[in-house]
Amino acid sequence: MAERIDQDGEEMDRLPPEEDDNDSDDESFELDTPAERSGHVAVIDRNTMYVWGGYKNAQNHRFFDLYLPRTEIWAYNIESGVWTKHIAGGNLHTSMSGSCGVCVDGVLYLFGGHHARGNTNRIYRLPLRASTLIWEEMRDLKGLPPSSKDKLGCWVHRNRLIFFGGYGYTPQGPHQGSFEFDESSSFGWDSPGRGWNNHIHILDLETSTWSQPITTGSRPLPRAAHACATVGNRGYVFGGRYKNYRLNDLYYIDLDTWVWHEIVPQHGPVGRSWHSFTPVSADHIFLFGGFTTERETLSKTRTVFCCSESVYLQHDVCVCFRLWHTACSGPDGEVFVFGGCANNLLAQQRAAHSNELLIFNVQPKSLVRFCMEAVLQHRERLSQYWDCLPKHLFHSLKLRMTHVNTLGS
Repeated sequence: MAERIDQDGEEMDRLPPEEDDNDSDDESFELDTPAERSGHVAVIDRNTMYVWGGYKNAQNHRFFDLYLPRTEIWAYNIESGVWTKHIAGGNLHTSMSGSCGVCVDGVLYLFGGHHARGNTNRIYRLPLRASTLIWEEMRDLKGLPPSSKDKLGCWVHRNRLIFFGGYGYTPQGPHQGSFEFDESSSFGWDSPGRGWNNHIHILDLETSTWSQPITTGSRPLPRAAHACATVGNRGYVFGGRYKNYRLNDLYYIDLDTWVWHEIVPQHGPVGRSWHSFTPVSADHIFLFGGFTTERETLSKTRTVFCCSESVYLQHDVCVCFRLWHTACSGPDGEVFVFGGCANNLLAQQRAAHSNELLIFNVQPKSLVRFCMEAVLQHRERLSQYWDCLPKHLFHSLKLRMTHVNTLGS
């Protein structure tokens, strides 16, 4: 009997994705852009967005999924709009989806995820500014690590990675917090079963130590496929899946005192999982996409949460439906949304995985950006004077000359 896999804690009568370690990726025949995917990770370092992992449809099978190669890293240059594929070395042990990725000081940290044999709690680091990309498993860490899980969230504060929630195996050891067993996750006598949790685990990057804080206040329910955002010393969490419900609750935890606070704004958005919640300023977080309890793929509107006033601000209509995508805040006030699925991922139909890059301007462009765009617009008249500009502006203009069209606003 075929093993059933979970997506967001759901069960589907489908074979688990198989691993594709063919670096040429003959399945998709891509040349200069990454393959369509969902459940991947993406981070931005300086002017480059890096994409790793996830899974896609196999070309020749209706209900057959394929993990993207574990060695493959795609880099998107924000200035030029050009994608570049890199092949990373090192000891990353398998391809995965639902991992948690975050960038700190030019290093991509990758924790957890789901692979062809189940969940993991391994953590890796990938120095993105090195001449050669090499994955390094972080071993010999002190303290009690998190349980094996995927679809969790992360905050970064004071050189610490702070992981929250997720869906995975029953914890082994004295973990602080709650674990809710998913009765539908156990298929036989030898199946370990899985469930949702609201655990917080801290990895101190200076001491290489795992720890758990003692939290107080109004703690959120266990959940997975939620979204986390760090604003100042606050770690926000919105939505996610708990049992058969997709939530629309909003909490933040003070990352210095470890006190939880629930926020109850008027006219909150519909409950969802598999969405993104991206800081775009010191006071605003951009909410995009997701999947509702009624299995509707979002988003019809773009929503920004104002932290100081605890209100949601609705923006113009968007026809780009996405779930299990990634969203990164760029250096010029833009949000870069990549990949994800555009239809009901749990239906018995072929998933509409995407490799589109959506670019949203959620705050005014800088004066320098406006001037650069004006110079490019009138390049036939002005290009002869470009070499009079400061070198960094001249270099940026030349990069932007090769910019490819991307869908966005």
